[in-house]
Amino acid sequence: MLLFQRWIIKIFSLCCIFIISLSTIIFATQYNSVLVWSDKQVGSERTTDATLVNSEDIKENNMNLESGSAILIEQNSGEILYSHNIHEKMRPASVTKVMSILLIMEALDNGKLNLTDQIPCSENASSMGGSQIWLDPKETLSVDEMLKAICVVSANDCTVAMAEYLGGSEQNFVNMMNEKAKELGMNDTTFKNCHGIDEDGHLTSAYDISLMSRELLSKHPIIKNYTTIWMDSLRDGKSELVNTNKLIRNYKGATGLKTGSTSLALYNLSASATRDNLSLIAVIMKAPTTKLRFEEAQKLLDYGFSKYSSKEFGKEGEIVKTVEVNKGIKKSLDLVFETSVSVLLKKGQNKEITQEVKVDQNIIAPIEKGQKLGEVIFSLNGEIIERVNIVAKEEIKKMNFWNMTTNIYNIWFNLNR
Repeated sequence: MLLFQRWIIKIFSLCCIFIISLSTIIFATQYNSVLVWSDKQVGSERTTDATLVNSEDIKENNMNLESGSAILIEQNSGEILYSHNIHEKMRPASVTKVMSILLIMEALDNGKLNLTDQIPCSENASSMGGSQIWLDPKETLSVDEMLKAICVVSANDCTVAMAEYLGGSEQNFVNMMNEKAKELGMNDTTFKNCHGIDEDGHLTSAYDISLMSRELLSKHPIIKNYTTIWMDSLRDGKSELVNTNKLIRNYKGATGLKTGSTSLALYNLSASATRDNLSLIAVIMKAPTTKLRFEEAQKLLDYGFSKYSSKEFGKEGEIVKTVEVNKGIKKSLDLVFETSVSVLLKKGQNKEITQEVKVDQNIIAPIEKGQKLGEVIFSLNGEIIERVNIVAKEEIKKMNFWNMTTNIYNIWFNLNR
């Protein structure tokens, strides 16, 4: 009799659990989300229709620069703030090394290279001439030391040694450089070597230099650990290094990037600087003197910092909204910024920015972590200037009989402990 009663109690308990679970699933199926701002799916591509830069600002060479070409861009957006002959093909000299450094940094990020790897020097590398640290074919330097020599004193021998190590030969590495240039949209560029010594057909433009400079600084910010060195040494202090970029010492916020000069190219410079969260890149090509290239780069940077600001509206992973979820084992979900978002503004425009949050209608589980569920749109005077995706902060599984039963058991046991 006692055994029969126990079986009756067990059967009754299971029936109750089944009824509760079934009722909850039906309720979840019929329950609709009330946190709906939009039923449209909008892409996350940057809108370029509404630029914050008036045509007057980038009127061709209204600063009367003496250099052959020049450009000023904002690093985060790539917005052109000033231009002068930006697509004219010219000899880049050692500014070429921006691309060589970019490929080295990519190899480091991909795990194909480590900073401690020892790089040999070939006879070819040691015989380059020009800017160098006089590598000996019998010695090796670490990748860290090679980068320091390339970024600080523009060492041709180190650049070729790295090119041969990564590409198998300098020519193969140059092929890699041209492939990367094509990928970045550097349509004015043809690389013939990895160091920038004058060679027929080795050409690029101020615009293209700004593209590869932006890629290097944005994707590999660690490079600033090298490009901001003013003075250092190698070989236990026997080789002194002094940066060829004088702005590193003299210009507030300077972060790099690369100088270059030959008798044919004259004086070139890709100069970068950051102040108050605004990062700018100024490129000067074919300046008549080394002094003038620094003066005109500084003039461009001063112009950018005096006229523009960068307003940050959110960081990657920051919560934007909490929404309700249908048919999920959780009823609510935090939506976060997919990426950090900042907007380039003319000074004084901060108060004119409006923000609109759009979230998908009727959010239904299952939801994957990182799944796009809406976007935030930023507008200036009614025109869209930036948009960023908002995504699920976590995974939410779809409710079913099994996980509902498990949840009920867990809740019941937790309440009775």
